[in-house]
Amino acid sequence: MSRTIKFADKQIGNGQPTFIIAEIGINHNGSVDLARQLIDVAVETGCDAVKFQKRDPESCVPPEMRDKMRETPWGYITYLEYRRHIEFGLEDFQAIDKYCREKGMLWFASCWDEFSVDFMAQFDTPCVKVPSAALTHRSLLEKTLLLDCPIMLSTGMSTIQEIRSAVKLLGSDRLLLAHATSTYPCPVEELNLRMVQTLAQEFDCPIGYSGHETGLMPTVASVALGATFVERHITLDRAMWGSDQSASVEPVGLRRLVKDIRVIDRGLGDGVKKVYDSESVSRSRLRRVNDLPLD
Repeated sequence: MSRTIKFADKQIGNGQPTFIIAEIGINHNGSVDLARQLIDVAVETGCDAVKFQKRDPESCVPPEMRDKMRETPWGYITYLEYRRHIEFGLEDFQAIDKYCREKGMLWFASCWDEFSVDFMAQFDTPCVKVPSAALTHRSLLEKTLLLDCPIMLSTGMSTIQEIRSAVKLLGSDRLLLAHATSTYPCPVEELNLRMVQTLAQEFDCPIGYSGHETGLMPTVASVALGATFVERHITLDRAMWGSDQSASVEPVGLRRLVKDIRVIDRGLGDGVKKVYDSESVSRSRLRRVNDLPLD
């Protein structure tokens, strides 16, 4: 059995309730008010944490993409200008931090570059995430290691050799490893949910699932396959403007997802065979012959 990791006042790992993360990401569309509404949804549906994304546009946007034009809620602007509009700054995250504390909701963020790791170090978040896109970014991984908190690593768009190299560098003591396929939305045929079991067999750390599919069943199935934490993008309306909205879960769906995962949590048990008290009447009434040798 792999180790458990302390996440604020909770534990993530085998034998613990599934840790459910509502990924707000950039679905706030640059609005703190919208972010607050999404935090409220996570609170009301019983999620354990919300997650945002943090990028330094100048570091993350490739030179060839910067001047490409794009239709946005802020007009027809360059891609670099769009990335600046969608990013939260210090005052924005201070407001989010304050609101989450008021609501009793844990929060953290994916850091897409080294500047963003330094930026997030200003906040006492219980975890920092390395996104799939940065799994092979050695200096980013090394900077993340300097933070005194658990590290969540998504494994989308990665080979198993790349995953092994990243885990070797980060170590397993405070690592949370998430299976993912980085397609938005992801076709069911490419979810490869059995990778949850494959990762659990090889790595001594909690294994989770970051889902980008349309629908809820695969995420619930990942828990049955052993995912100890799950992450899904959330939105108020999948028809809203934004690149991640269509692969996100609306409030009604999120409520159902949390409810179904909690049913699986209760039903998984500990894997030790026992005769339950509720079976005793049937056992005494139906078991007429019991003469097998008990080795």
